[in-house]
Amino acid sequence: MKIALDPTPFHPDLPFLDLPKAVADAGYEYMQLAPHDAFLPFYVHPKADDELVKDLAAALKKAHVELCSLLPVYRTSWPDERERQTAVRNWKRAIEIAALLDVHVINSEFSGIPERYEESEAAFYATMEEILPLLEREGIRINFDPHPYDFVENGIDALRITRGLNSPLVGAVYVAPHTFHYGNNVDGITALAGKRLRTVYISDSYDHHRSHDLRYIANPPGTNARVHQHLKVGDGDVDFKALFAALKKNGFLDREDSIIVSNVFAEDETAHETSVYQRETIERLVAEA
Repeated sequence: MKIALDPTPFHPDLPFLDLPKAVADAGYEYMQLAPHDAFLPFYVHPKADDELVKDLAAALKKAHVELCSLLPVYRTSWPDERERQTAVRNWKRAIEIAALLDVHVINSEFSGIPERYEESEAAFYATMEEILPLLEREGIRINFDPHPYDFVENGIDALRITRGLNSPLVGAVYVAPHTFHYGNNVDGITALAGKRLRTVYISDSYDHHRSHDLRYIANPPGTNARVHQHLKVGDGDVDFKALFAALKKNGFLDREDSIIVSNVFAEDETAHETSVYQRETIERLVAEA
């Protein structure tokens, strides 16, 4: 099992190629690279040419950090065909970049529209039909998180959708701060996922369903906005003891290819200290599971 850092909190203050050193300075051996404006921005075409890819590889080597996974996010399941085809083009280059970096794990989101569920699901399968041959050619596995406001948000439903692809390359991401959007069913989700659960993100969030759904008040009433946080462990309502017990039962903690990613986004001001705290806390939770 690998414990990695998502260095997003360092983005505002550090040049892109300094991120591996920040990861190493926080005591991590592994890094997951999430969307970055200089490399793989959200939704639009990758901005990395082969020279920048080589520079990143050199920076990783110098910092003694392994890039264990990439996290590109495109409109994979968008129900409008022009946007979906754009996502396919973006995916082709992102997969090429992953291969150049010798990265064999990609984590992502479904990125459809919940109000257009059937069209979004059809778009997801259409996109995957186009990119799965590329992933197979490069030996890359892809895992999906049903992110809040994806066309599918419930953890069980998401697993059924990816299972429908009938491909061993496709697995699942469990994002702890999304627990309360998944259906607050960690035991059921991890049991159904089995070995297809390949990546877990660790940060905390408040349960927006508490206080009879008035923990957050959004205006205007009935808005379809989704609210969650990525806080450091202990600052929210996620039951991490239960989560790690479920991961132990699943076998996730004992598999060499499992990845745990610290992804706190709420405390850029203390990025280094929080990253160290997260690593130490994850190590303790693993040991106690």
